[in-house]
Formats: sequence, structure tokens, C-alpha cells
Amino acid sequence: MTDQITPDGLDERLSEILAAHQGLEGPLLPILHAVQAEWGHVPQASVPLIAKALNLSRAEVHGVVSFYHDFREAPVGTHVLRLCRAEACQAQGGAGIAELVKDRLGVDWHETTANGRVTLEPVYCLGLCACGPAAMIDETVCGGLTRERTLALLEELGA
Repeated sequence: MTDQITPDGLDERLSEILAAHQGLEGPLLPILHAVQAEWGHVPQASVPLIAKALNLSRAEVHGVVSFYHDFREAPVGTHVLRLCRAEACQAQGGAGIAELVKDRLGVDWHETTANGRVTLEPVYCLGLCACGPAAMIDETVCGGLTRERTLALLEELGA
């Protein structure tokens, strides 16, 4: 896990999250979702506390966090830009759009711009196969990306 900062109020708030999930069958995933909803990622400092509460090893909790790509191990930018990497979007120019975005932002996959505005993540299908290449900015999907449209979207994000 990569973050070194312990969020303020972690112990108290995490205790509340753990208590809210007490008695549930298979509570690890719901707890991790609640933790990420609270802090935007799963803080490293929360892993041993979750493990202890669930009688799991830290390795088991870390394994779940690192296995599911919806869980983040570090804080993300103000905006999360997901670019579709699936075959249909690639066939419609997605690789070129991805290279344009990575070059323009100065980041690679799973990285955040220096100004903290945008985190770039790959996604494998947004369901917009007929109008690719596609992206998702926060919770908004965008299809039919061209070079010009992509540059305009990046400018709107302040990137």
C-alpha cells in the first residue's frame, strides 16, 4: 500500500464503520467500500485495524484491496478520467487517444497530475462500443472521442 498519511479521525471513523458492519456475513468488501467512500481510498493505516477486527491477516486484507481495481491504495485527483482499453474502442482509435491523454497530462496509468486535478485509469469496457473511443470522467460517460474533443475535455478538467 502506498500512502503514508494517516487521515484525521481514522481510528474513530473506522471504528464506526466496523461497528456498522458487525454481524454481517462476509463484511470485508462492504467495509472496504465504506472506507473508500469516506477517504477516497483505502488508507494503509486502516488495513491492520480492519484485519484485526475481522480476524484476518493484513496480507489477506491487502490482497483484496490490490486484487479489485475499484479499490484505490492512494488518494486520487479531483477528477478521475477512465479511458476504455477494450478491443472495440482500440479498433476505433483508442490507443491514439490514450497516448494523447498520457502525453498531455504527463502521467501514466494509475497516476495523478502534478496539480492534483486528474487521475488517469484504464477501464475495460464502458458499454459504448458502437461509439468509441470512449471515456468516463468522474461519473459521466463520453463517446466518440476525437483528438479535438479529447483536448477540449482535458482543458475543461484544468489539465
